[in-house]
Amino acid sequence: MRAFLGPANLPANFSVDVVIPVLNEAHVLRKSVETLLNFLQANLDYRWQVVIVDNGSTDGTQNVARELTAAHSQVLFSYRQQRGRGRALRYAWLQSRADIVCYMDVDLSTKLDHLQALLDAIAFEGYDVSIGSRLMRDSRTTRSFKREVISRIYNVMVKAVLSTRFSDAQCGFKAVSRRAVEAIVPRIEDQSWFFDTELLVLAEKQGYRIKDIPVIWIEDDDSRVKIMKTGWEDIKGVWRLRRLLWSGRLSPAAAKEDEERRRVSAPQS
Repeated sequence: MRAFLGPANLPANFSVDVVIPVLNEAHVLRKSVETLLNFLQANLDYRWQVVIVDNGSTDGTQNVARELTAAHSQVLFSYRQQRGRGRALRYAWLQSRADIVCYMDVDLSTKLDHLQALLDAIAFEGYDVSIGSRLMRDSRTTRSFKREVISRIYNVMVKAVLSTRFSDAQCGFKAVSRRAVEAIVPRIEDQSWFFDTELLVLAEKQGYRIKDIPVIWIEDDDSRVKIMKTGWEDIKGVWRLRRLLWSGRLSPAAAKEDEERRRVSAPQS
């Protein structure tokens, strides 16, 4: 049950950017965005806009995205020539001025009904990051046995090696507060699929509150994620963060030092 919201504490007082990173998704982009728009218009009380970020598509995704922006005033589009989902999210989130930024995979694998809870956790419950989880007791997941096993092994490894508490590093359904974006995202090194894990590890180690939300999630049969290659990059990323953890570079004090260096080195307007 949602808490009572007073006049100054209403969803409409919060702005949200819903980011969809895409790479060669011309065949599904229009249907997914229109489904999302219909849902947001009917169900979401926040002030929102949808931001499509193309990271290097060559199949006409740009054309579809531009048609969507022409047809819908609440849809924005940005094209980044370099590939990488993390790079796309980094750009969109740091450019955004919204109070809350979130993202979801273009296949809409996570049931959209969970979006309200994802945003409410940040707007009204005091969390800095909220994540959809496919690995909690109340989660309902439909996917191949192979991907289920790989996902569970990976998340156990993250917990064991990095001593983390969040339940699902990889679900493409996350929201982050403005203050957390500004403090954490500039410190993330990965520009691809490990971006999510690095975001959560840095957030937790720096003392930001993370809420896990059990979701209904259905695997996209058309997913083109290269599991073995991505898995190897994830493993290397975990051990990179482990070295940083040993060196003390993930501590809140180190984060403050990094933030001060960025502030001093930033060009003065």
